[in-house]
Amino acid sequence: MNEIDVLIEALPYIKKFHDKKILIKYGGHAMVDEKAMTSTARDTVLLKYVGMKPLIVHGGGPDISNYMDKLGKESKFIQGLRVTDEETMEIIEMVLAGKISSDIVSEIIKHDGDAIGLSGIDSSLIYAHKKGVSKHESTGEEVDLGLVGEVDRINSHLLQMFVDNDYIPVISPIGIAEDGTSLNLNADTAAGEVASAINAEKLIFLTDVPGVLRDPSDPSTLIQKIRISEIPQLIEEGIISGGMIPKINCCKEAIRRGVNRVFITDGRVNHSILLELLSDEGMGTMFVKGD
Repeated sequence: MNEIDVLIEALPYIKKFHDKKILIKYGGHAMVDEKAMTSTARDTVLLKYVGMKPLIVHGGGPDISNYMDKLGKESKFIQGLRVTDEETMEIIEMVLAGKISSDIVSEIIKHDGDAIGLSGIDSSLIYAHKKGVSKHESTGEEVDLGLVGEVDRINSHLLQMFVDNDYIPVISPIGIAEDGTSLNLNADTAAGEVASAINAEKLIFLTDVPGVLRDPSDPSTLIQKIRISEIPQLIEEGIISGGMIPKINCCKEAIRRGVNRVFITDGRVNHSILLELLSDEGMGTMFVKGD
């Protein structure tokens, strides 16, 4: 396909998504690899210049663990959630809001985009409550995860204000409780909650896998389209398993709450966002409503 064909193919999608909000969850390779980060930020700016309204929620688990190691603090997880005491919470805020958010904003500005870094604490962007006691999967023991939160509501008016003024919000998944306590949030869940609250047209999860595969060792078994009604059967068959289950549940909830399309796509591939949004074929797994 030559350059003109690429532009012609992209035109209907540019028209369709003009003025629509697109929530992109930065994760995996798209964050830890410098070249991938640059490419992803550039593509996000391109979406803005062709008339869409991108917003970003980012993760940062590996960076948090690395900093905890440097500080001599052990990382503990239960059912994929980080046990978070006050010292760990300070490290999380430092890494997410202090380092990663600033890095993403800098990359966007480098490519002539206007971006602003926000944590869920800023102007009570993400109100949350402390998660209750959880049971350990293997022992059945009740465990308090500490300062781990569950989202109550999103200050969508704040985000709309920045979007209306041509900024790309870059959101760190930190919540604030009613008493002002900072809470550690799952980034995928936060992305789904934000996408639903702002009535995003699309939510894209950038990951380190091509999408949902029938055979994890064979990329050619990619499932390109999944109706949310099919998810329980895919879990029962073991096609969706392990750490992919909570991510898929985030996709399902976002669709149920009004997001038109949700994608899981490979952030290791250059221009994966553009290929997903602006081409006929796409590249990852798309989740839709319907039976």
